[in-house]
Amino acid sequence: MTEQKVFIIGLPRTATTSLCVATLSLGFKTAHTAYTQRAMDEAQIIADTPVFCDYQQLDKAYPNAKFVYLSRESDKWLPSIRQLLERMYTNLQRSDGGFNPILKRCYNDIFAPLTLDNIAKDSFLLACYQRHYQGALDYFTGREQDLLIIDVAHTDSFQQLADFLDVTALQPSQNFERINIGGKVTAWKKIKHSLKVEATEKGKIDSVKR
Repeated sequence: MTEQKVFIIGLPRTATTSLCVATLSLGFKTAHTAYTQRAMDEAQIIADTPVFCDYQQLDKAYPNAKFVYLSRESDKWLPSIRQLLERMYTNLQRSDGGFNPILKRCYNDIFAPLTLDNIAKDSFLLACYQRHYQGALDYFTGREQDLLIIDVAHTDSFQQLADFLDVTALQPSQNFERINIGGKVTAWKKIKHSLKVEATEKGKIDSVKR
């Protein structure tokens, strides 16, 4: 089993929660989002915000880390990300509260310019996806051994992840669970596991700049 830190750099609605539940089952300390330095340092597997936005900086901060890019077919990803962004939009743009500033920065950076008109356009969302995907490919050019690209809908993806993480003892039934179906994004909060790393410190983020 790998001892390296592993960052999951796929965009929202590419099965980041399913992957995090899987890595818990494989024996890794896992954080689905990390908003404190403690969470960043304690977890071995970290996904979602701020990772999908800040992976290049995190690569420098944690030498020898490995990275997993979660891909998803556009016909599945588009309606899902649109629904998510429409639900989050008001709290992403509020100046008097809403989501925490790390989360706001990440979404507004990756989906810039984030407007309701743009969210409604397939072409805009696909351009955001392609820009992010190509950025990852370009960044890891010459370091392909550090990057795994999988779509969890593919039958061999769980084995590919296990191989990448140097996990050799798999149960025949182990696979990715379908989680957060129908646009819900709260499943991770309900997960109880000794290896789960909380994203905040009793609901508070710290002042670490990323």
